[in-house]
Amino acid sequence: MHEYSLCIALLGQVERIAAEHRARRVARIELRLGPLSGVEAPLLARAWPLAAAGSLAEGAELVIETAPVRVACTACGAETEAAPNRLVCGACGDWRTRLVSGDELLLAHLELSDIEEDAVPCASPSP
Repeated sequence: MHEYSLCIALLGQVERIAAEHRARRVARIELRLGPLSGVEAPLLARAWPLAAAGSLAEGAELVIETAPVRVACTACGAETEAAPNRLVCGACGDWRTRLVSGDELLLAHLELSDIEEDAVPCASPSP
């Protein structure tokens, strides 16, 4: 399952960020997923608990938002939304467009909890 390997890679990224912020637990993960990414959101959601089991992200809520497909027209310069199977300009109808968004899988937001406080050494009074 392709989505499971993506979850393993996502878990690595989440764990690195959590370590940088000294978090012991991940509460929520928000992803932005484009329809042209080649990733099936239901399969990704089903694979996540298996990948996260035993990690600091175990039990974390996984929220998957759908990113719109957007194209930039090389004919008129407009940037518009498009259907995943019809990448034409929404302003002039030209087919000469460049994909701006819709193929991404992005970690959009990460909510961490149980963050370690920096240990501040106590100053002992001098005799």
